[in-house]
Amino acid sequence: MYSGITNEERGAEQRRTDPTEDVFRGLLAAAPDALLAVDADGIIVFVSDQAERLFDWARDDLVGQRIETLIPQRFLARHPTLRRSYVEHPTPRPMGAGLDLWARRRDGSEFPAEISLSSFATSTSRLVGVAIRDVTLARRSEHRFRALLASAPDAIVGVDSSGRIELINGQAERLFGWTAADLIGRQIEVLVPEAMHTRHVRHRAAYVAEPSARPMGAGLQLSARRKDGTTFPAEISLSVVAEQDGATLTLAAVRDVTDRVEMERDRRRQALEAQRQQGHRLESLGQLAGGVAHDFNNLLGVILNYSTLLSRQLSDARQAADIAEIIAAADRAAALTRQLLAFARRDVTNPEAWDVNDVVSGFSSLLERTLGEHIELRLDLARHAEPIVLIDRHQLEQVLLNLALNGRDAMVGGGVLTIATSFAAPTDATNPGIGADIPQTMVSLQVTDTGHGMSADVLEHAFEPFYTTKPRGEGTGLGLSTVFGIVRQNGGDVTIESAVDRGTTVAVALPRASQTPVERAVAATEDAPGDGRILLVEDQAPLREVTERILREHGYEVVTAADGVEALAIFEREHERIGLVLTDVAMPRMRGDELARLLLQRWPDTRVLFMSGYASSGIPPDGRLLEKPIAEQHLLRTIREVLHA
Repeated sequence: MYSGITNEERGAEQRRTDPTEDVFRGLLAAAPDALLAVDADGIIVFVSDQAERLFDWARDDLVGQRIETLIPQRFLARHPTLRRSYVEHPTPRPMGAGLDLWARRRDGSEFPAEISLSSFATSTSRLVGVAIRDVTLARRSEHRFRALLASAPDAIVGVDSSGRIELINGQAERLFGWTAADLIGRQIEVLVPEAMHTRHVRHRAAYVAEPSARPMGAGLQLSARRKDGTTFPAEISLSVVAEQDGATLTLAAVRDVTDRVEMERDRRRQALEAQRQQGHRLESLGQLAGGVAHDFNNLLGVILNYSTLLSRQLSDARQAADIAEIIAAADRAAALTRQLLAFARRDVTNPEAWDVNDVVSGFSSLLERTLGEHIELRLDLARHAEPIVLIDRHQLEQVLLNLALNGRDAMVGGGVLTIATSFAAPTDATNPGIGADIPQTMVSLQVTDTGHGMSADVLEHAFEPFYTTKPRGEGTGLGLSTVFGIVRQNGGDVTIESAVDRGTTVAVALPRASQTPVERAVAATEDAPGDGRILLVEDQAPLREVTERILREHGYEVVTAADGVEALAIFEREHERIGLVLTDVAMPRMRGDELARLLLQRWPDTRVLFMSGYASSGIPPDGRLLEKPIAEQHLLRTIREVLHA
């Protein structure tokens, strides 16, 4: 488009001066990028087929035009200067040099481009080769990617295979306190706590060698470091992106989970505090129950023993039957106080080594009769080893009976009650009463029913005494509380798993004992008259008086004292004539166990028999202990055993 010379004439002249152009044209037609050749004045002298399609210009129309024809209007003012500068100092510029370049089509539309330049000489002149690539799709993908990074809720960091940071989004800048300019090009370990640098380098190298996606929340305990050196707990997901040149980019999404960790700590603290408060509440209830049961046992002792004395004086059958009802009611009341004392862990016990399987098997016939025909009893007992525990057999049977009765009451329409034994390590349950000092080897006794189950609200109060969901008059609410007290008294643990309409499992865990299990042998004791002098020490006057009457009626001489101080003075005067000291434990001024200690220090052969409404840790290990209220025959039989041992 210059005066006097047409485009066709100019092209023909070029072909005459450069006979190899036809060869090059065939080769360049296969090139994927648009190719142009421009002379030193900026005149286009060669246009490839791809260039025709890209710019929508016919080759003959474009050859002879200035290169600025393909430059957007907003860049025209400075482009000639840049072009001349390049002609004066030509250096190759590769594709993708990171410049924000644009080109213009014939219709005036623009597109982002990557442009490479190279200078080469022909036989007649020096030309500049221009390769143009439309990167509209790539730029669009890049913009979308950056928009995605910017809108991501988590901090995102891109790291190459050598550990250098290549990209970072705004969330990462805010989270770590660094700007993108500060971080890009630095090693990723700048965001890792110093103590973990060496380990992180190893882990990073292993991940690069075998990359795989790791989702957020993989259960790893991870930490990250801010610019100011502070650290925070983090969840990190990893993914790998393959780039065009074959390199890989690891994308790490980092989430600060400080709030979640604190909430979890608060939840655990609240659970522990609730457990502690529940334990304190149960302990307080236990102390109250123990105190009430102790005083009530003294009253029951008076009722039982006076009723027994009176029954021997009656000849009228109807009156004798009435007295028998009084005695039976007192016995039931005594059983109730034993449950209270079991909950309070103050009942009198005689721990021995028992095979739990033998106890369950021996007790099963009684349980079957108690449960009724509508309940099927199944036993699933451990066979590979003996589950030996150290416990009072009566207490173990009481645990079985209470749990079986609870299961029966939960299966009104019938069902299956399963008693199983096994071995287990202690569990970190949240039920009240769980202790940290439970031995590692436990014998587990599980009682499972197929009944209506318990709701979460009921479970929360299940171990509290007098708490019951049964109708008024149909339950005391002491079943599970008694089990709780017995199990904890014997160093064990009890937990409950239950859900509405899904049944209930109560699991009792007791320390496994290494002793040989005992074999029960009951020896009959003759009802022979007693002989000897007994020092009776009891602070409750009614109980002291009725006990004295019983002993005298059975041939014993009795001298009484109201407390330990008085008893000590009497024993100092009459110790040669006294064959047995029968003493209460809990008394004012001087306890019975303290009295025994003083007597045994001075007179080691003294025979001492204790009475108590609840157990006492101060009782000597070799001392015999009677549980109040004491039945007449049991009292007399034990006295004979001690005197004639």
